[in-house]
Amino acid sequence: MTPRQGQLKRFFSGLAQHTFFTELGMADPPLVDYLSDMLVRFVHFDAVYRIRDLAGRRLEQVGQMLLEAQQRVGDARREIYRHIGDFTLFWTGVYPEGLKRLQGPGRLDHFVDYCAQGKRSYWIASTYDDPQYDQQNRVLERLSQHFELCAYGLRQMRREWESAPEDEQPFRGLLLD
Repeated sequence: MTPRQGQLKRFFSGLAQHTFFTELGMADPPLVDYLSDMLVRFVHFDAVYRIRDLAGRRLEQVGQMLLEAQQRVGDARREIYRHIGDFTLFWTGVYPEGLKRLQGPGRLDHFVDYCAQGKRSYWIASTYDDPQYDQQNRVLERLSQHFELCAYGLRQMRREWESAPEDEQPFRGLLLD
C-alpha cells in the first residue's frame, strides 16, 4: 500500500466507523473494513471497471458482467459476483446520481435493479465453499442482507467528506482517476 493509499484507508476507515458504528448503530468491524477497502480500491477508475470478458474487453454494465459470470467457473465466477456486489453498492451508495447514465435507455442495465442484483450477487459469492473464503463469505452474506443500509451509510459518508474543508479531503482529485 502506498502512503497515499494508507492515508485514504485511514480517512475512509474513520469515516466508516463513525457513520456505521455511531450514526447507524451497525457495529460490524469486518463489514466496515470491507467497505473502507472497497472505497480505497474504487478510487481508481480501472478498479471500478476491472472485469473483462474472455476476449479482454472491459465490461461496463452489470448485465454484461452477469453474462460473463455464467461463462466462468470456480474462483473466477465468485470474483465476478463479488465485484458485481461491490459495483452496484458503490453506485447506489456513493454516486446514485450516476445511475441515470448507467441505467439509461438503450443500455442493458436499463432493466437491472442494482439493489436487487447487488444483494443477489453478494449472496452468490458468499456461498462458495472454500475455507480460504470463510471470513469474507460471512461479510458478503451480511452485505447481501443489509445492502440498502450499507448503501445509505455510504451516502452518509459521502455527505460527510463533501462537507469537510477541502484541506481535510485527502482524496480530492483522486476519485475515479
